[in-house]
Amino acid sequence: MRSIKAYAPVLAAAALSVVTPARSQDFPAKTVRFISPFAPGGGTDTLGRMLGPPMSRALGQNVIVENRPGGSTVIGAEIVARAPADGHTVLIMSPSFTVNPYVRSKLPYDTVKDFAGVTRLAQTAMVIAAHPSVPAKNLKELVALARTNPGMLTYGTASVVGAQRIAGEMFKTIAKVDIIHIPFNGGAPATLSAIGGHTTLLVTNIIEAAPNARAGKLRVLGVTTIKRSEIMPEIPTIAESGYPGFDAGNWFGTAVRSGTPKPIVDRLNAEIVRALELPEVREPLLKLGLTPAPMSPEQFTAFIRSEMDRNATIIKSLNLKIE
Repeated sequence: MRSIKAYAPVLAAAALSVVTPARSQDFPAKTVRFISPFAPGGGTDTLGRMLGPPMSRALGQNVIVENRPGGSTVIGAEIVARAPADGHTVLIMSPSFTVNPYVRSKLPYDTVKDFAGVTRLAQTAMVIAAHPSVPAKNLKELVALARTNPGMLTYGTASVVGAQRIAGEMFKTIAKVDIIHIPFNGGAPATLSAIGGHTTLLVTNIIEAAPNARAGKLRVLGVTTIKRSEIMPEIPTIAESGYPGFDAGNWFGTAVRSGTPKPIVDRLNAEIVRALELPEVREPLLKLGLTPAPMSPEQFTAFIRSEMDRNATIIKSLNLKIE
């Protein structure tokens, strides 16, 4: 007769097969936290707060947003990487997540191994905007001003290195201008700095720029995507302004710690996608220039990998480094 030890591996596997579905069925057992790695008021914060109420109703538990800015989104990402793999802690990410591995010598997590994609949330255009005191009414005049005064102009972005920084550096390279980058911990503080004239220029999501432009607090000079934005259709693209082919957009998505049971990942995906389709969520997002663009977990995980590959090439060509 075989000893109980001989059956240990089989018993362990059987136990795991029983426990994992039970954990999945119990989800959510407590408040679900959306970790926004930026200061309040930016795109990740807005998306999380719009998704919170309908997801709370659907899941039967509170869904809240926690802002954990700092470290070019590394602080927020680390919180999710160290959280239990149970789906109750969700990272709202932006391109900074796919950029950090190539600009930092060391991260407190593995970008590929420690996270599982849930879904892409939305995509949006970015803009180059200026404080009204800047004597440039369009990008042509901005380039002339920058070339006449190298190093005088500054541009703010939501993080040290992210989609906005990459767009700004791409523009500097193609336009052959010397403009100094000033990083912030979110789109809202970057925008406030530009409005106050502390930074002369701003590269940001159109969600942050449009209302301030309409109020006369900022002057939008160009759109970074290949097509004009429906939010500000009067603003020409950078490609239209003398730099053909220029195309740099922004996106937002969600991820959980790797090892989270697939039924939980699928449940989160289904509820987020369902919430994005609600008129109470979709219509306000569209008015802000955020176009819902959900994906399956598998599609979004593949998308993250492709963004990492693309950004690796861009960052190498621009020679961007934090450390």
